[in-house]
Amino acid sequence: MKRNKKLITVIAHIIAWVCFFSLPYIFFPRPKGGQMFSMSDNMLATFICINAILVLFYYFNTLVLIPRLFRKRNWLVYALSIILCFLVFLNAPKPIADLVARPDAPGVKTEQAQENRKIRSKPKKLTHYPGSYLAFILVFSVGLSVAAIQQWLKSEDMKKEIEHERVNTELSLLKSQINPHFFFNTLNNIYSLAIVKSDQTAEAILKLSAIMRYVLTETDQKLVPLSNEIEFLRNYINLQSVRLTDKVKLHVEIDDEVDGHQVAPLLFIPFVENAFKYGVSTVEPSDIRIRLLSTGHRVLFVVENSVVPGAKHSTVNTGIGIANVKRRLELLYPGKHKLVIDEQPQNYKVTLEIELA
Repeated sequence: MKRNKKLITVIAHIIAWVCFFSLPYIFFPRPKGGQMFSMSDNMLATFICINAILVLFYYFNTLVLIPRLFRKRNWLVYALSIILCFLVFLNAPKPIADLVARPDAPGVKTEQAQENRKIRSKPKKLTHYPGSYLAFILVFSVGLSVAAIQQWLKSEDMKKEIEHERVNTELSLLKSQINPHFFFNTLNNIYSLAIVKSDQTAEAILKLSAIMRYVLTETDQKLVPLSNEIEFLRNYINLQSVRLTDKVKLHVEIDDEVDGHQVAPLLFIPFVENAFKYGVSTVEPSDIRIRLLSTGHRVLFVVENSVVPGAKHSTVNTGIGIANVKRRLELLYPGKHKLVIDEQPQNYKVTLEIELA
């Protein structure tokens, strides 16, 4: 890919120079009477020298002078260098051409030779083709413009790379905050089972092991299969279910037909965790509803739980879990997600809709 890009650049430069060098010939004054225009060997050599100096000046300006002088704001030296290049352009082509092919060299047509003698009889010699001075200014302007555009594109690419690295770093930090937060709450639940010496303690530890394996092996990826995230949710729900009493009604509706979609990991778990943490009562009836449906390229996730008396303040300050998942959604799915949190005195509902790629 990189070699193809370089080849395309070289071809583009060649085409641009061919078109540029054709302009003087196109606009060169034609002899009267409709006769075909012809050049002497000396004029042809002069033409070639002028164009060669223009090519050398362009690349010398863009590859040496602009990077080393202009971009470092050494403008006085840069201006003097351009003036020196212009003086070389004014004085070098004709002497070089005379060395290669003398004026009126053998083989020149008689009429053309007479025309050349007339030109030499004039006070000023014809050392450049018409418009060559303008060509120098044009080459200088184009070189400066191209260098400026390249520098701007490079700056934009660097800004994007910096922003990309910033987002990746921020996401990594958010993940590192979510994981300990999640395990801290889960270990508290298992600790509660161990205190009462529940027979379900061993099963809970086994499920926690499966959850840890998922977090350690798969959540380093930017995207994971939605089916894996669903299995992770099921393990977590089963782990939390072991501590529920008959006072809690748990309704789970999860669609297993996900059509191979992928999603960012650990987006759903903070809301489920919040529902179990603040929506479970051992005294009064409480209700938790979890629903995850996949339709086309969209995933609908809904978590609804009763508000346990005394836990209203806690649902407002749910810690870093939900705050982090909001930020991750902004970074990973900008304009492609909709998160609605509906908090009522007796009910707390979260609706998340994500448009997957």
